[in-house]
Amino acid sequence: MFTALSRTGRRTLLAAIAALVALGPALWWLVSTGGEPTPGGRVTLATGVPTGVYARYGELLKQDLAHDMPEVDLRLARSEGSIDNLRQLVAGRAQFTIATADAVATYRGRGEPGADRLRACARLYDDYIQLVVPKKSAVRSTKDLRRLRVGVGADGSGVQLITRRLLTAAGLDFDKDITPVRVGIDRMPKLLEQGRLDAFFWSGGLPTTAVQLLAQRFPVRLVQLGDLAEGLHRQGERTRYYRAAVMPADAYPLVQDGQAVKTIAVANLLVTLDRADAALTQGITRTVIDSRDRIGREVHAAQKVDLRTAVFTDPLRLHEGARRYYVSVKP
Repeated sequence: MFTALSRTGRRTLLAAIAALVALGPALWWLVSTGGEPTPGGRVTLATGVPTGVYARYGELLKQDLAHDMPEVDLRLARSEGSIDNLRQLVAGRAQFTIATADAVATYRGRGEPGADRLRACARLYDDYIQLVVPKKSAVRSTKDLRRLRVGVGADGSGVQLITRRLLTAAGLDFDKDITPVRVGIDRMPKLLEQGRLDAFFWSGGLPTTAVQLLAQRFPVRLVQLGDLAEGLHRQGERTRYYRAAVMPADAYPLVQDGQAVKTIAVANLLVTLDRADAALTQGITRTVIDSRDRIGREVHAAQKVDLRTAVFTDPLRLHEGARRYYVSVKP
């Protein structure tokens, strides 16, 4: 072929080949995303309170995304939890967020604004429901919380959503049978330590740093919640996202005295809106899956992120960009 080209033509062809080699990574991105431009610009991820697992997971994901998608400037926004996260997302204050499956189902079931526009990128890890009391407390089950001061999570949190349901399953009225203290994990440990709370509920990945730190300075105990699974499931369709689970004996070595604790678990989802850019969503989904091991070294719950289960995002459909990623890596 070269013999049929002029000297100028050969130089032009060689220059074009060299340019294609230099642009290899960029061309790969264009092909893998269907020819769309490389995503960039500011993107906000709504997480949670500073001492919760959502916030730490977001910080580590931000680091990996800076390497994988350097044109994307990921900003982290704090929140009160899952329901608040979904409201931030729909209001346009965030483009991605994390929320528990039960909170998503409740948001949709209530017909909240933008509920029909919610889409999932991945199933992440499970939250474990934790009922924390002073080690010498007489509380042995949720029923024993009657007339006590109980941290129930902030308004708009997934913690408060499931706390209400757990109390119902235990035969207690949220407003009448306990004194609900509506604060989050950023305040509950200190209040318990100061004697201003008798117990608190928390829903988070294992281990949660705030609970670990509390146990280092104040003796606490975890109360089993396994006896409430049946009562939860009797409350209707939206409670089908809860499953009976066991907190491993080594989740909190200073708390459990080598004993596993029966509890309830619920899945977390990475959520966006149907109008989110497909190339951006595909790239973020890729980073979430690829960063599991690195993030998991610091946030142990993230070790449960798995390509085989990430697509099970009930009650939400996958976003088109996430779907493209899973199709691209399917064996």
